[in-house]
Formats: sequence, C-alpha cells, structure tokens
Amino acid sequence: MTISDAFHIYDTTLRDGAQQEGLNLSVHDKLTIARHLDDLGVGFIEGGWPGANPKDTEFFALAKKELKLKNATFVAFGATRRPNVKAADDVLLGALRDSGAPAVTLVAKAFDRHVDLALKTTLEENLAMIRDSVTHLRQEGQRVFLDAEHFFDGYRANRDYALEVIRVAMEAGADVAALCDTNGGMLPDEIANVVHDVLTATSARIGIHCHNDTGCAVANSMAAVAAGATHVQGTLNGYGERTGNADLVTIIANLELKKKQLVLPPNALRESFRISHAVAEVTNISPSALHIRPACMHPQSKLIHSCINMKTLHLLETICACWSPKWQGVHLSN
Repeated sequence: MTISDAFHIYDTTLRDGAQQEGLNLSVHDKLTIARHLDDLGVGFIEGGWPGANPKDTEFFALAKKELKLKNATFVAFGATRRPNVKAADDVLLGALRDSGAPAVTLVAKAFDRHVDLALKTTLEENLAMIRDSVTHLRQEGQRVFLDAEHFFDGYRANRDYALEVIRVAMEAGADVAALCDTNGGMLPDEIANVVHDVLTATSARIGIHCHNDTGCAVANSMAAVAAGATHVQGTLNGYGERTGNADLVTIIANLELKKKQLVLPPNALRESFRISHAVAEVTNISPSALHIRPACMHPQSKLIHSCINMKTLHLLETICACWSPKWQGVHLSN
C-alpha cells in the first residue's frame, strides 16, 4: 500500500536509536528491525550513515540486495559537504549519493555558535554547504530532507540565522526541514511557538525531531504537530542516546486514537504491541513502558491508549475487573 505523503512518520531507530547505551546492533539485527518497521507501516526508515562507519556501509550494500520494503522508503543519513569542498568531490556526500537509498537526510548546523566552533567556518559558508549539498543530491535524483541540528538553541541565539538555514535548504530543493531539539531541553509550549513562527516566516514544510531529556519528547512532538508540523521523527520504544528519542509507538497511537489522524496503513496500529516487543527482543533492551494494543481495549473504555508502566498496568487490570465482568481474567499485557 502507498502511504500518503501528506504526513510522515519517520523512523530513525537504526541510526539515532542505535546510540542507546548498551545497544550494539549487527548488520543482521538492522535488517530484521527494518523489516519489523516496514510491517508497522512507517513512511520512512533511516538506515544509518553509509561511508561514515564500516557497519553502516555494509548494511546499505546488503540492503540493496535483501531489503524489500512494501510500505516504507529507505533513507540514508549524512552531513552536508565539508567547508570549501565541492559537493561533487565530497567523499561522504558521494557515499550518500551511491547508497542506493531513494531519500537522504542531511544534518546541518542551525546554531551559529556551532558553525564557528565545530565547523570552524563562516556563517555564509555554512549556508553554501547546505545549498550545494541539497542541490547536488536533488540533481542526482534523490529526495532530500534536512535535519536542522540544535535548531531551538540556534533560534534562541540568532533567530534570523536559524530561519535562513531553513529558507536556504528549501530553496535548494529540500522537501522537509526537521527542527531538532538535539539536547532535549524544550517544553511543549515553547516548541509550539517556535514551529508556528518558522512556518509563518519561511512557508517551509516543517518536521520535528525531539529528544527526551526533559521527559517531554512525545508531548513536544504532539505540540509541533498541533502547530503545523507534518513530519515526525522518532524511534521505536524511544531508544536513543542519553534519555532517548521520542517514542514513535506512543506518538502514532496518540495521533490515530486521540486525534483521529490516520498515519499508518489501515489496521497497522494493531500490530504495534507485537512489533514493539519483537524489536525489543532483537535489541535485548525492554521498552521503557508497555504499549497496549488498541484491540485489547474495551470498546467503551477511554483509558490510556498510548503507553503505561507495568505497575500501572496491573492496577488497571484490577480496576477493570471490578468495573465490569467482561474484564474478569483479562490481562492487558497479553
């Protein structure tokens, strides 16, 4: 089934999620997880950074032969060209071009301080790096998304420059500019205000990429969608560095069940519980919370449709058993 392009569920479990402490995925593991994600029906699966490390390079080579996706588009991740190098001559950009992935996500500096300290170049050259890289990959026939790294920090420090990063990327042919809360420090009201301002100031198609350091990654993602974002990045089970990324299972359930916004193929959400735990078996890291399958819920129940912890789960089972005979002997964790 072809998934609508009007709203994107973009999974980065295999790249950003793989930075979870204690998680070490083999190439075979990554293939297995990619198939599970495709079964769930996400729109995009980010496979990793080909050319940057041997494992991801091997994975992309093998994926060309063995990974047959029925729902998702396969995405390669990488950075814009290096300072003062032509895009066509940049080795890592060439690896993205040759990866076989129909789409590429480019990470770019949106915080002026990082342009100076990390890239050690000028603000003008950083914009040229974004423009040249997006233009080059578009000319090679690949769809391009931009991850605006540390966007919210950059926005606070220098709003005009952060907005110019978005404008340049879109003018060069990027489909989406994902605003990244890279250090996970934002709150929902702040996210909503910034997303609204960026949409008003640039007319770009905006995405959101949240980390969970404040415990608000899901809430922040939902706030961004409410403000107009139509592309949500996250990981299965919330895997990721430090405290993790926005949990796509929870976000999808909230969008479909609470907001009545269908973002997966019909009935695919029913499989989220099974797939969540199938991936946990591969990673050997349990989900931070247990996801309830919508099919398990009583038709009249308006209880939590996203995720709850095990202690709360047992409490709900007890309450429901007292509430109605239909719940006697029912285990939500089945």
